[in-house]
Amino acid sequence: MGLGDALREEMRFKDGKMLNAKFSQYRVPRFKDVPEIETVLVNRPDLASVGAGETPIIGIAPAVANALYNATQTRIRSLPIRDLRFRAVG
Repeated sequence: MGLGDALREEMRFKDGKMLNAKFSQYRVPRFKDVPEIETVLVNRPDLASVGAGETPIIGIAPAVANALYNATQTRIRSLPIRDLRFRAVG
């Protein structure tokens, strides 16, 4: 979800109307678009039940932008990050 926010997802508007209001036009990452994820379950009976991942999502876009800055010395200040200059950055 965080990579989708950082690299793809955007609501596009023109004249006050949403241009991509259909899910078929809204580009979210698919399983084929993201790396394999290893899940590690930690048994912590001493802690109360809490969320499993929603909060850390907000750090992914700044991390991607900072990685691109370190690689290119160009600051990214808007999302999604889709500038063609950065496609070559591995």
